[in-house]
Amino acid sequence: MTIPIKNLTNPEISCSNCQACCCRLEVMLITDTGVPEQHIAFDERGGETMLRLDDGWCSALDRETLMCTIYENRPWICREFAMGSYECRDERKELM
Repeated sequence: MTIPIKNLTNPEISCSNCQACCCRLEVMLITDTGVPEQHIAFDERGGETMLRLDDGWCSALDRETLMCTIYENRPWICREFAMGSYECRDERKELM
């Protein structure tokens, strides 16, 4: 399911041209949003993180559509990461 997201910080960045740069970041699971167990890893201190595969991408990312396969249950940090925000643009710059 694709959910339209309003981008108030940079209208040039949208879900259709995003390239899912944020899906390469380490994501700590600090609240329970229902992330399925197969997408959970543990860091060196035992904290829960989103599992990243050998290619560096989040395991919940559909590689063909670059959309989150667990969107309704995505972590709090993913919910708060604003498309087009300074952080978003900074990550895009590093990967491009």
